[in-house]
Amino acid sequence: MKPTLLVVDDEPAIRESVAYVLSGEGYNVDEASDGLTGLELAQGRAYDLIILDIMLPSLTGTEICQRVRLESDVPILMLTAKDAEVHRVLGLELGADDYVTKPFSLVELASRVRALLRRRELDRSRDSLRRVGGLEIDLRRDQVTVEGTPIRLTPSEFRLLALLAEEPGREFTRREIMQHLWKSEYVGDMRACDVHVVGLRQKIEDEPTKPRRLLTVRGVGYKLVAA
Repeated sequence: MKPTLLVVDDEPAIRESVAYVLSGEGYNVDEASDGLTGLELAQGRAYDLIILDIMLPSLTGTEICQRVRLESDVPILMLTAKDAEVHRVLGLELGADDYVTKPFSLVELASRVRALLRRRELDRSRDSLRRVGGLEIDLRRDQVTVEGTPIRLTPSEFRLLALLAEEPGREFTRREIMQHLWKSEYVGDMRACDVHVVGLRQKIEDEPTKPRRLLTVRGVGYKLVAA
């Protein structure tokens, strides 16, 4: 899916040129010509990146940046005047990720946008990976590797492993596990938890009958540890 960007600038020539170039790069682009409209759009839609002019009617770019940061980590690129160093510093302190000084090259702006989007994608990829010793769980791709070797899990086994990997070493009760798997307070027969664990051990342990990773906690449930 193509990234969706928001461009907020009260100068039509700049706003339209930026939108035109970014659309040509393959992005979906929304536009706003004043601060209040820009804030409403930013808060009402999940954008992949926002480009904000500092000086805007009704609400400044720094005010928009500050409000957006209260609820989102979307990348923000500020457009600033050549002599507006104070505004640039303030924008970065309020959570902006980068800035471009007017007048600017549209080629440079597009390059900065690509760099910010790449960085965001890398950050998301890191957040989606959970490593516990030789185990690696990729939450985005629903993939698991053991010592670099891919293994196939059932959906329930994957959800169980992902849960235990949230806090390696923590003891999860059978009830917690079944509530997570069922996505309900009703857990049914909790012996089903043991069945899922047995199946998962067959795939992630060298010796399933002598587990080193997925350990039983007597009287409680299970925990995942590095091995």
